Amino acid sequence: MRRRLAKGEVLFTYGSSPDALFCVERGMIRVSVTASNGREAVVSMLEPGQWFGEVSLFIDAPRVYDTRAVVDSELLVVTAQAFHEVVDGRPDFLMEFIRLICRRYRWALEWIDETILQPLPVRLARRLLSAQHAHLLSAPEDTGSALRLSQEDLGQMLGVSRQSINRQLKEWESQRLLRLEYGRVTVLDQDALRRLA
Repeated sequence: MRRRLAKGEVLFTYGSSPDALFCVERGMIRVSVTASNGREAVVSMLEPGQWFGEVSLFIDAPRVYDTRAVVDSELLVVTAQAFHEVVDGRPDFLMEFIRLICRRYRWALEWIDETILQPLPVRLARRLLSAQHAHLLSAPEDTGSALRLSQEDLGQMLGVSRQSINRQLKEWESQRLLRLEYGRVTVLDQDALRRLA
């Protein structure tokens, strides 16, 4: 099935029951968690072609994050019943989901390592390159377009203030590594960011 979300609309929240698997077909979905003190951390920004929500379905446990549309979006929706029929009857599909979960687990370990051990410029360069890579996977022909990432989102992803992100991005903009617009970042020199990362 398909489901449309308006900009800012919530898909599901922390603690909700796992009723479906989703894939972004158009738009962008923000994945975040909120601490008991109200502080929010952005875990991911999902672009077209990215699937999510499978772990809670596999273990039949409540969702552990919140999801919201960044822009008007359209999702593919596979109900829990249909999902279980597919993975129970198709070992090849089951293996694809296992690979997906393993990639996410590896990414999570790398993210923990970077968050604890690396200085901000390294973490920010890696985050921008990762976002650029995800964007190019969903739109291979769209090599020069801006990434829809606000400085506040980047700060929440990396656990630092928006002001710290702004200072670093402004420095890189002055070096012509990237261009800043409201809520967007355009990478101009990927090689330079790779060296920083």
